[in-house]
Amino acid sequence: MKILLISVILSFFTILKAEAQADTLLKFCAAHIPSSYISDGQVYQTPVSEGETAEFALTFYGGSTYRIAACAGVEDGNLTFSLYDKDRNELFCSTDHNNAPFWDFKFTSTVECYLEAQLSTESTVKSAFAIILIGFKN
Repeated sequence: MKILLISVILSFFTILKAEAQADTLLKFCAAHIPSSYISDGQVYQTPVSEGETAEFALTFYGGSTYRIAACAGVEDGNLTFSLYDKDRNELFCSTDHNNAPFWDFKFTSTVECYLEAQLSTESTVKSAFAIILIGFKN
């Protein structure tokens, strides 16, 4: 019984530490979405390791200006991301822009897209949470 209690207590503290780290990463990434943008209300996140690609299906509506912010860790440039239309035509790739941590864009009509994110080949981070935030303004 004593071992079980110790295990439960250690698990609880491990969860608290993980949540605190996630909050820190989220705040770091959210700094790339200025107050002039309204959050879409989602936090797109997934664990990603070296050589893996995370993919998110997204819909963007015409007439709004969007900003995508992408982070892994608390340094810009650890995560690269690319946005593709539904036919897999590349619309943007952060590696073409010095691993920019965000991108602003606007569509004239509604577009379904795929966002792919992976750890930068230049990053010393080998495993992290990929966090994607999206904001918009009219």
